[in-house]
Amino acid sequence: PKDAVKALKKKLSKNCNHKEIRLTLSLLDMCIENCGPRFQSLVVKKDFCKDKLVKLLNPRFNLPIDMQEKILTFIMTWARGFQGMVDVSEVKEVYLELLKKGVEFPSPDASRGGPKTSSQPSTKSSPSSANPAKRSLLPLPTGPTLLLTPEQIGKLYSELDMAKMNVRVMSSILKENVPGSENPDDMNLLQKLYKTCRMMQERIMELLVTVENEDVIVELIQVNEDLNNVLLGHER
Repeated sequence: PKDAVKALKKKLSKNCNHKEIRLTLSLLDMCIENCGPRFQSLVVKKDFCKDKLVKLLNPRFNLPIDMQEKILTFIMTWARGFQGMVDVSEVKEVYLELLKKGVEFPSPDASRGGPKTSSQPSTKSSPSSANPAKRSLLPLPTGPTLLLTPEQIGKLYSELDMAKMNVRVMSSILKENVPGSENPDDMNLLQKLYKTCRMMQERIMELLVTVENEDVIVELIQVNEDLNNVLLGHER
C-alpha cells in the first residue's frame, strides 16, 4: 500500500497533464473500491487528500469541472467513513475546512466520483464552460469565531428543524408534480419554500465559518446537505 500511494502521489504532484490526472483519479477510485483498510488509511491522511488532491483545485491547474467534482466527491465520501478500521479524522478535518471556506461540493446522491456528478445550485453560479475553476480554493474573509450559548443553540436547532420540514415539503412537491402538468398552488408554495431554503442555506454557510461548537457544526453540515439535495432537485 505504501508503494502504491507513493506512486499515486508522484502522478498527482504538480501535474498539469489533465489526461494523466484523470486516469490517476480513475485508478485511485478503483483502488479505494477494491483495496482494504491498509491502503484506505493512507489516502485519508492529510499528506495525500489535502497536499496532493485538494491542491489540484488551485486555478493554476485549470482542471475541468468534472475532475474537480471527482476530487471533492472523494473528500466528501471518505470523510463519512469506510467499512472497517480506518481512521478518517484527518480527511474529516479537510472536509470541514473546505466547507468553511465556502467550497461547493457535488450532490451526495450523484454517482460516486463520476464525471456526471452535478454541482450544488448557487446564486453566484455561472456556466461551467465559462468558469472551469469556480470551485478553486479562493481565500475568503475571516472573522471572529462564535461560541454559542445554550439558549442560542436551542433557538438555532429550532430554526434547523423548520428548515428540515421545508425540505420535506419541497421534496414531496417535487415528487408529486410532473414537469408540464404542475399544480399551480404547489408551484406557488414551491417558489416560496425555495426562497426560504436559499436564505437558510446562506445563513448556514455564514455560521459554518464562525461557529466553534462541534456538535452544532455537524448538524449544520447535515442540514446543508439536505438543502443542497432539494435545491438541486428544484433546479433540475
